[in-house]
Amino acid sequence: MKITIKEISSKNDLREFVKFPDKLYSDNIYYIPAIHKSEFNTLNKNQNPAFEFCEAKYWLAYINNKIVGRIAGIINHNYNKKVNKNYVRFGWLDFIENKRVLQKLIQAVETWGKQNNAEFISGPLGFSSFDASGILIEGYNELPTSFGHYNFPYYPELIESLGYKKDIDWIEFNVKVPKSVPENFVRITDILKTKYKLHIAELKNKKSLLKYSDEIFKLLNEEYKDLYAFSQLSDKQITVLKKQFISFLNPEYVSIILNNENKIIAFGITIPSLSKALQKAKGKLFPFGFIRIMFALRKNDTADTLLIAIKKDFRNKGVHTIIFNEIFKTFVKKGITNLETTRELENNFKVQQLWSRFEHRQHKRARCYIKKI
Repeated sequence: MKITIKEISSKNDLREFVKFPDKLYSDNIYYIPAIHKSEFNTLNKNQNPAFEFCEAKYWLAYINNKIVGRIAGIINHNYNKKVNKNYVRFGWLDFIENKRVLQKLIQAVETWGKQNNAEFISGPLGFSSFDASGILIEGYNELPTSFGHYNFPYYPELIESLGYKKDIDWIEFNVKVPKSVPENFVRITDILKTKYKLHIAELKNKKSLLKYSDEIFKLLNEEYKDLYAFSQLSDKQITVLKKQFISFLNPEYVSIILNNENKIIAFGITIPSLSKALQKAKGKLFPFGFIRIMFALRKNDTADTLLIAIKKDFRNKGVHTIIFNEIFKTFVKKGITNLETTRELENNFKVQQLWSRFEHRQHKRARCYIKKI
């Protein structure tokens, strides 16, 4: 059984690369297809501003002219410069249950990395922290969040058999939303707002949210700079992310905390779950995918966390409580009964302490691997 590895060189190949997981997981009830156009634009150097400081190559694996695997290799020069180490990343990894297929795919990235003086290979990671990261190692019978990535249980075993070791884990929680905002949340919020002279931004519509967007991304760059695998977002990346996310955000699901000078010191962004809508869309926004997404944004019983950031000076002062006091008001009003947290680093104890105040379970875990090459 001959395995052929082909480097992508055309738009048609890239489309096949994007669509391959839909075929691989066609009978799996937990898989969520990515929107094909969005994936294509992310991987296209003429569309993704991350290519100002990244370079990438993509490969497909074939057996008897049938696609059986895919992988991306990425070098993020800004990140490598920041940490003063040469990494090559692998991402967009999907493959049939065949160790040799995985080995051939990984070797393509390793070889390319060595040619570019890489010392280590790590992944799955994308161009930025807004791309899917990690291999699922727990939670195969759980529906991923809107921006999560599913994989079969054989992935981690086969990756580890090739000498890859754990670098870090992300964990996810399901949190039961109470029928009313807890009284202690309200009381603590009032105390903290008075003590630190804080107030909540009034977000009447998307226009009022948009006026804070530059400041949100500025705070994100400041407070995420030391997080695992994070590289600072460029102005062009921020412009693209604004278009991608702001259009889907409902201001009622966003909490922005301001100081007495009306500067953002913290924010939390959640969104009604799009997981089931994206499954029905099957990778296509039109003609019906967009309608399903808009319906899910209006009527839902589950929400996903997207981003939380708190200015360094306020990190240990209970500001998480203020953020979620406001968001939980919306959840109660809108009939949200479940909160799904997106992947958070396993050592993010402050946020985990917040979830511990509610009925919750840690039900998913994803891993980033590393290997010296």
